[in-house]
Amino acid sequence: MTGPRTVHGRRRRPAAIDTVITREFPMDIAALIAWVVTALGGFYMLGTWIQRGGIQQQQSGTSHLPAPAIFGHFALAAIGLVVWIIYVVADKTALAWTSFALLLPVALLGFVMLARWIPVYRDRAAAGPTPATAAAQGAEGAVPAEGHFPLPVVMAHGLFAVTTLVLVLLAALGIGGS
Repeated sequence: MTGPRTVHGRRRRPAAIDTVITREFPMDIAALIAWVVTALGGFYMLGTWIQRGGIQQQQSGTSHLPAPAIFGHFALAAIGLVVWIIYVVADKTALAWTSFALLLPVALLGFVMLARWIPVYRDRAAAGPTPATAAAQGAEGAVPAEGHFPLPVVMAHGLFAVTTLVLVLLAALGIGGS
């Protein structure tokens, strides 16, 4: 009989499909994708903070996020990403561990900024969209620049950042292929 081969009475998939389904997705590439998505959210928030006067608010104390923390977080994350890209190309374990080591202070700064952002978000959410709030938002420096960060962007940035940290650690340990 010349029909499709069966396994336990079920039709068997062609070998090409089995190869695609069972192929491992390299951990280093997954980490790279997560890192880039994290960076996109970070760029958005950095741009929002600068555009809404975060740098100028440093003198008045309106912004609760210190510029050194923001720019240190950004710089270390960017350097780590560059090192990670070099690791993906060169496949040198020392580069993976260097990227992981760079991510640790990035994560610490991120948690510090999150802790300082939460009260700003709560104050803004509690005020609600009243005419007085709208007028205050128009005044220079009345609302901290970070008060304009959308909650979904902050949450996604944090979630992808934790995912990135875990994936980089797993890849550095050699788990998940490369």
